[in-house]
Amino acid sequence: MSKFSEIINQDQPVLVDFFADWCGPCKMLSPVLKQVKEALGDDVSIIKIDVDKNQSLASKYQVRGVPTMLLFKNGKQVWRQSGVLQKDDIINVIKSSH
Repeated sequence: MSKFSEIINQDQPVLVDFFADWCGPCKMLSPVLKQVKEALGDDVSIIKIDVDKNQSLASKYQVRGVPTMLLFKNGKQVWRQSGVLQKDDIINVIKSSH
């Protein structure tokens, strides 16, 4: 859990993707997040959290459906969205958090 705190306490935005292996929409979101990372490079960190393996973390952030994305800046949650979004929508959210 402390490693997660270290990760989200960065100056740059950190996008956390809560997912599950059995989740169809999560599989659709994965290549979109790769494109976001390619577009933004070092301006964002993207980490994936498997809710089945990290239930305490999922419940701490009240993740009830997957995929759910949370955006953190300096350890604070600045945005949250459940479901699949398009690459440009995600990029706009991350850029507006700067």
